[in-house]
Amino acid sequence: MKKIEGGVTAAQGYQAASAAAEIKYKGRTDMALVYTEKPAVFGGTFTTNVVKAAPVHWDKELLEKGNPVHAVVLNSGIANACTGEEGKTLNYTMASEVAGQFGIQPEQVLTASTGVIGMQLPKDSLVRGAGLLKEALSPGKEAGTEAAKAIMTTDTISKEAAVSFEVDGTTVTVGGMSKGSGMIHPNMATMLSVTTTDAAIDREDLQELVSSAVEDSFNMISVDRDTSTNDTYLVLANGAAGVTIKKGTKAYEDFREALFHVSTELAKKMAGDGEGCTKRMEVQVIHCQSKEKAKRLSKSVITSNLVKAALYGSDANWGRILCALGYAGEEFNPERVDLTIEAEGESLLLFKDGVVTGYSEEKATEILGKKEIVILCDMKEGEASATAWGCDLTHEYVNINADYRS
Repeated sequence: MKKIEGGVTAAQGYQAASAAAEIKYKGRTDMALVYTEKPAVFGGTFTTNVVKAAPVHWDKELLEKGNPVHAVVLNSGIANACTGEEGKTLNYTMASEVAGQFGIQPEQVLTASTGVIGMQLPKDSLVRGAGLLKEALSPGKEAGTEAAKAIMTTDTISKEAAVSFEVDGTTVTVGGMSKGSGMIHPNMATMLSVTTTDAAIDREDLQELVSSAVEDSFNMISVDRDTSTNDTYLVLANGAAGVTIKKGTKAYEDFREALFHVSTELAKKMAGDGEGCTKRMEVQVIHCQSKEKAKRLSKSVITSNLVKAALYGSDANWGRILCALGYAGEEFNPERVDLTIEAEGESLLLFKDGVVTGYSEEKATEILGKKEIVILCDMKEGEASATAWGCDLTHEYVNINADYRS
């Protein structure tokens, strides 16, 4: 597998566009389109929140029908959640206006929205935006990057990732984009993400891989313990490379690895771009009895506000880490646990076999002052492991969310 530049347009046959439709924002793009002339099968996962946005209901219905699609249209600024029948009608308008630009059916257009809950999408902006997207549609890396920028809300950076691998001498590419900065919490990543591939694959096999990829990537991040109403992860496969991925083959395993890599890279970028954050936290729970147990333990640490606040202050408060492990709902022997912090090739053992070590507070502060910190929790009870990603909790997070609607 080879890491390459790009995102949703890295794979063959995909084009992208962005447009300033003035849905809520002024002076910036706020609609994006991913398009494939060759129809694509798709897989997807969605928010587990009982309150679901209109585009989530639309995409889930299309997924159940299983028909190929040609496009995904996304908007930022307004979430189209808690908007009743009018919201459903406006979501259909967004799909149908794009469909009309390409001579396809509305049911061949997936939708996604992000932004303020409860506001209605302005119909005039959707109509205008569809036309602008058609005009701006283009292949190439730049078009994909601009689409990734258009779906940002409180994000500070656009998020893209792509890889390629060989199947009998033919290159297969997987590339994606995502947005997410706030309302980020495990149980279907709280975000919007579109991934594309030029491989051909059975729809059911793709869905199985999509669901699997989510479990160890998007579902292992958290910024603020709030699960969004709009979470959508879509993966399109148009077969433009001329390679068919079949279960039970090496190509299938290579594709699985590529999809997991892209989803993990996008997830990590979201965790590192949490609202107001200054640092990304990676929590590795190793030598655990089971993977599920390791996942619950690692998630418990990344979601602890006390751990997050200590990280912001570069305070090596290992007691908060151990406490977060302890209330995860899993039994373990705290007198066997080791806790280590790592950053930029340096590591420091803070806690070993039930007691604090004689570590240097100055060195701990230095390590915790880096941008990307690893917290290693060695449970010393088995061979399973899991990794979760989060960020620190800062004053700026409160500032951003105190006036988000205005």
